[in-house]
Amino acid sequence: MKLIVGLGNPGKKYELTRHNIGFIVLDYIAKKYNTPIAKSKFKSYYNEIRVGNEKVVLLKPQTYMNLSGEALLSVVKYYDIELEDILIIYDDIDIDFGVIRIRKKGSGGTHNGMRNIIYHLQSDQFTRLRFGIGKSEQKQLTDYVLEKFPKEDWDTLREVVIRAAEAAEEFIINGVDASMNKYNG
Repeated sequence: MKLIVGLGNPGKKYELTRHNIGFIVLDYIAKKYNTPIAKSKFKSYYNEIRVGNEKVVLLKPQTYMNLSGEALLSVVKYYDIELEDILIIYDDIDIDFGVIRIRKKGSGGTHNGMRNIIYHLQSDQFTRLRFGIGKSEQKQLTDYVLEKFPKEDWDTLREVVIRAAEAAEEFIINGVDASMNKYNG
């Protein structure tokens, strides 16, 4: 069993913001598999799909970004999911917009949601797909990540969301190394 987690903040106010890219990618995957992420449990919305022979839980924590670890720990314990079977999708200001990076492990860096997840899981030994959103020299970090993507970025956003979803599917079917080899770079 695999767990694919998209990070974001709940509520209409945050839809299509840079910080909600994890939710956006997960919604794309769910739509592709005709499975809404609408069940409520684990302080999250979730659902299960099958990708090939693999059972997959799609999870959108509803705890707000900075407390994502609470929701994640609940689902990991409930399903008894191994850390190497987890993929977390989230925004990264240190990567240029339009670029994705997959890593097997690592620190949470400046991302409070990832730091909270590492704290709750007591490990950084899980895969993450970092979706580059770049950074702004003119705006405060909080204002920038909570701002909606501008219309001129929508075409690129759509392409990269599709690529990120394909990278997640590659992780599910063939593992992290295959996903890294195919989608990093």
